[in-house]
Amino acid sequence: MKTGMLWFDNDPKTDLPTKISRAAAYYEKKYGQMPDVCFVHPTMVGGAPLKSLGIEVRPTRQVLPHHLWLGVMEPLPASLAG
Repeated sequence: MKTGMLWFDNDPKTDLPTKISRAAAYYEKKYGQMPDVCFVHPTMVGGAPLKSLGIEVRPTRQVLPHHLWLGVMEPLPASLAG
């Protein structure tokens, strides 16, 4: 991912797919394209699907709780794709 956007949303009444939807809409407005990946803290995933609105949701401890890191995954160069 070359361009990413960090989004903070600690609203306890909003579910993860809604948070991703809000963040993705802002991302699209700002960068001109929809993100296709969203990294979140594992505690945020719970029972949520690992794909929301066509956006792959990947849990990682490198993102703090209540934060979403959205972006567009770049394909691996042929030399690294194996």
